[in-house]
Amino acid sequence: MTDNHMEPALLAFLRDPASYPHRPREVAEVHTHASLVFVVPPFVYKIKKPVDFGFLDFSTLGKRRHFCQREVDLNRRLAPGVYLGVETIRRTASGYGFGGGGPVAEYAVKMRWLDPRDFLDARLKRGDAGKPELARVARTLAAFYQKQPSPPEIAEWGTIAKLRLSTDENFRQTRGFVGQTLPQAAFDAIRAFTENRYQRLADLLEQRAAGGWIRDCHGDLHLDHIHITGDSLHIYDCIEFNDRFRHLDVASDAAFLAMDLDYHDRPDLAGFFIHTLAELMGDARMEELMDFYKCYRAYVRGKVESLRGIAEIASEGERATAEAAAKRYFQLALRYAVAGSSPKAVVFMGRVASGKSTLATALARELGWPVVSSDILRKSLAGVPPHARGDAADRAKLYAPEMTKRTYQALIQTAARSLRQSRGLVLDATFSKRGARDKLRAALGDDRLAWILVHADKATTRDRLRARESRHDVVSDARPADQAMLDAAFESPDELPPGALLGFSSGSSPTRSLHNLVTALATHRDSAIAGASS
Repeated sequence: MTDNHMEPALLAFLRDPASYPHRPREVAEVHTHASLVFVVPPFVYKIKKPVDFGFLDFSTLGKRRHFCQREVDLNRRLAPGVYLGVETIRRTASGYGFGGGGPVAEYAVKMRWLDPRDFLDARLKRGDAGKPELARVARTLAAFYQKQPSPPEIAEWGTIAKLRLSTDENFRQTRGFVGQTLPQAAFDAIRAFTENRYQRLADLLEQRAAGGWIRDCHGDLHLDHIHITGDSLHIYDCIEFNDRFRHLDVASDAAFLAMDLDYHDRPDLAGFFIHTLAELMGDARMEELMDFYKCYRAYVRGKVESLRGIAEIASEGERATAEAAAKRYFQLALRYAVAGSSPKAVVFMGRVASGKSTLATALARELGWPVVSSDILRKSLAGVPPHARGDAADRAKLYAPEMTKRTYQALIQTAARSLRQSRGLVLDATFSKRGARDKLRAALGDDRLAWILVHADKATTRDRLRARESRHDVVSDARPADQAMLDAAFESPDELPPGALLGFSSGSSPTRSLHNLVTALATHRDSAIAGASS
């Protein structure tokens, strides 16, 4: 076997049912970024790829043997009876064989096959898992964590200096994916958010390192690593290839599972799991760390899926699947950086032609959230085509106080319904009146809202309004003649609580404005009213 490729003859051997001592009927093959897994019930054989990613080095046969044994030993902590041992694959006169004599060709981790229907991701998909199952997982993990010591050589991995080794490595290793699976704006915003969190959480992180919360954990806690039946619970496939990815704050380990629940559209279970685990552990500050650690975990998964997508031996279908997953994970990481762990309504408000609609649409696309526009909603309620612009009488009717009231009622109802379903969204409306803002706050609650007051200088707004005169794709009916009246009617949002409002200038190009906006949101969303200029 070379350092970069699996030997074709060895692959053919592993894909042949006749190669296995128990003679399975067929072989199912699964690829990860670092392993090849051959499913031959009632067993599974896992081969480590001869790769070196820097953070993971399986490039030599000796290293692969070492890490196969390490995998077995470590995983027996949370998956007793699943990891059976390390099998030797040898070259023989007729090709290859398990055990026996001859030169060693490769090593494989031999595992007991687990019914795929009982992995937690599969159970969630069919509606066969919920709070009772997550409570069982929390109890198992709490008992496991409480058994793990926190000696100085492990505790130091909770310090910012050590944490930076992993986060800096992530940003360095994902630069090549910018523009492919990772947008430039997301890359810069997540990096800025990470740096901001190091500053804001410095005291807490140091306290936790000194307080015994850094332990030898699992390191890779996602849903398809948890197998749960009525009488058994196995958590397998922990990190064996790099100790620093296992020497973690228990909050970081738990954040992985919470992030994966979010990824599978179950933020309700994510919140329940973290709250339950924190209570079992007596960890009063675990939840304060979730945005930071969940962002880190989602970013790691984006990196891993990006690497899987460029693996030479991956099929076109596997590449496409990995690329789609990577994009979703990076998008989730950006959501944590911009809006936090709980689904929110991000409200773009401002005077006419401030640029709020363009930014709202761009941010919604970046976050993968729907955007609800008051302009479109108003015309929909009135039965008017979005781009139709009637005469003065038509517009007077369309913008009458009663229609405005109906529009904002529908906007608020849509937002409330989306958040009840644990789905974030972007709202695009002037919200020029305090009364409308108060109703939105009363319906959703301040903790579910992020306000962005978009502004532009008079020359820019005047040019934008003039440009609308010759365009037929503009939904808003506001034109230059309306500017003075609409500006005078705008009530400054002074009543919003500190930290709820971000002021933002949209004077640059749409691309640059979006870039600056997501960075500003990532670094200032929990500050007192912050200004940002583009």
